[in-house]
Amino acid sequence: MLKSIKTGVLALILVSTGVIVHAQKKISEGTLTYGLEYKLTAEQKSAMGGQEPPAELKVKFNNGLTKIEMEQGPALIGIISDNIERTGLLLIDVPIAQKQFAVKQSKEDVTKAMGDLPKYSDFKASGEKQTVAGYNAEKYTFKDDKGASHELWATKDIELPNVGSQNYFPGLGAFPVKYTLVQRGIETTTTLKSVAEGKVGAISKEVPSGYEVVTMEDLAKMQGGGE
Repeated sequence: MLKSIKTGVLALILVSTGVIVHAQKKISEGTLTYGLEYKLTAEQKSAMGGQEPPAELKVKFNNGLTKIEMEQGPALIGIISDNIERTGLLLIDVPIAQKQFAVKQSKEDVTKAMGDLPKYSDFKASGEKQTVAGYNAEKYTFKDDKGASHELWATKDIELPNVGSQNYFPGLGAFPVKYTLVQRGIETTTTLKSVAEGKVGAISKEVPSGYEVVTMEDLAKMQGGGE
């Protein structure tokens, strides 16, 4: 039934897109829009069932919770993150099959999803500037725990509590607006396109009525063993 819905890899890549940040103009509720570019091998494309991952991602945030909503084949997927307790909830709605599944993600599950990311440090502002999504951004250089050098763009124009990607870059002291990460073997370049301040409604980490609670392992079995 779910063999054409390769949600596992994608969900684990995106599960921690909404995490803790700190910067300047405070925005407590709204929507972030990101552009995503991937470098995928033939094997990775096969693991996703030949489906293209999203080129754009919207992250709603409110009261310490974030929610990502997207379509993947016939499935509607919601990824809810509690960025204070570091837990999450994955919701999968397959209208054509009249099935709804929920996967609860513990702190350990979220840590595991992010576990293959290196530890970054030694952030240094380069002085090189450009505008990203309408914000003044500066290029920063940094190193990973194996000594390799990297760079990203970040801004100090905004402060978005409990959203964004600061968790990837502790010690940066700015909000990342363009960066490249390799997670679960997939290289992804994420670029902030916009920040829309405004009401997004309540976000809840409770399992909605009608959803069957399953594990990621259960989900993989429904997908024919796919990740």
